[in-house]
Amino acid sequence: MVPMTLSLPIDPQANELLARSPLALLLGMVLDQQVPMEKAFSSPYVLEQRLGHEPDAAELAGYDPDALVEIFARPPALHRFPKAMAARVQEVCRALVERYDGDPARLWSDVTDGRELLRRVGELPGFGRQKAQIFVALLGKRFGITPDGWREAAGDYGDADAHRSVADVTDPESLRRVREFKQRMKAEAKAAKG
Repeated sequence: MVPMTLSLPIDPQANELLARSPLALLLGMVLDQQVPMEKAFSSPYVLEQRLGHEPDAAELAGYDPDALVEIFARPPALHRFPKAMAARVQEVCRALVERYDGDPARLWSDVTDGRELLRRVGELPGFGRQKAQIFVALLGKRFGITPDGWREAAGDYGDADAHRSVADVTDPESLRRVREFKQRMKAEAKAAKG
């Protein structure tokens, strides 16, 4: 991966782990729901600390499920829903082992185009279309993983001038703009329900 320009207000070592570990980056995206993005993307680093080493997909895929839940639930919990998210992380890691020999970078390293990348990411447990598009945008905008058609595959999240997701966070100002966008979307969704 190219040097990261993602800059979340989290522990510098957590940002460093995201930059060097494709698995940590993917797990941050897995955890990025119903918690602030800073929590989601710092949790892989906390997981590393609790394990005592940088985890790999094969290790997490084969981990005792109850023991993994305990690691996720220990205060401060790695997610608002530690049991469900420990299981989701394990499901994603099992998929990585089954399809990519446990190497998350193989999700993108040999794709022919953005559509294939989106399809591969979207096939992971818990990755609906929107989450898959955000991850494709994150890979393209912040890590230089830009197969032909990646912006189109990422939809609105691929827009160079967007402030919609973690893919667009480079500094405190961009983080503020992403937060404002998300708040607007929530308000519009709530108003539409009426």
